[in-house]
Amino acid sequence: LTLPFSLVVNLLPVDCDKRTDDFCQAKQKDVVMNVLHELYNYLSVQAGNFECGNPENLKSKCIWVSEAKDHVVNITGSSPQKFEAALHWILNSNKDLGIWLKGKDLSEQVTKVEEVFCLESAHPQMGLGCRFRRAVVTAIMNLFLFFCCLITLWGILLFLKYRWRKMEEEEQAMYEMVKKIIAVVQDHYKEWERNLERYPYVGIFHVRDSLIPPQSRKKMKRVWERAVDFLASNESRIQTESHRVAGEDMLVWRWTQPSYVSDSEH
Repeated sequence: LTLPFSLVVNLLPVDCDKRTDDFCQAKQKDVVMNVLHELYNYLSVQAGNFECGNPENLKSKCIWVSEAKDHVVNITGSSPQKFEAALHWILNSNKDLGIWLKGKDLSEQVTKVEEVFCLESAHPQMGLGCRFRRAVVTAIMNLFLFFCCLITLWGILLFLKYRWRKMEEEEQAMYEMVKKIIAVVQDHYKEWERNLERYPYVGIFHVRDSLIPPQSRKKMKRVWERAVDFLASNESRIQTESHRVAGEDMLVWRWTQPSYVSDSEH
């Protein structure tokens, strides 16, 4: 048979607080446990109300220690000392009692009962309807996040495919530009051999201007630069030199393979 809490308190001897016999110690522990039980229920209900629409307009799930003490003392009929004993029990216990003790600075850990500013339940008690609503909202949010991630991944994939296609197009355009440059430089050299040109070399920018119209030079800048680098690294028949032309130093290309060798190859 379990006695009501108020009856347990009334059955304690008057001086039991000062005695250390087994009976008083056990009864004192029962009192503290009942205080903890009531405190746990109160905090869990308050936290649940806060999570489920906050009908009491609570500012936080963390209930002021004075408010929690008044409630527990009023419900249990125990003394404020028993409430403080319950707080000591929480501080000294290595178990998770479902109650968090917090100070004014919520980021710092409380080590003394005097530092406790508010108490919060680690396990809010919510009704079936509230739990169902929260489950539905959580499911909808997770589904929304899933679709957001899916759309983001799809967008990244489309962007990568676009970049790969542009890189392939740029690569092909670069090779086409290399072919055109080789043809221009070779033709210029052949014309020089027939005394149709004054110099055996041709200015690099002159070749660019003859191959790319002015309105396309900005767009084709990267393709042109890649073609120039490719020729410098991979084409032995064209030599890059620096010459003074019309009083200015400029880079030129010279065809290094005689025409009879080129013709024999064909």
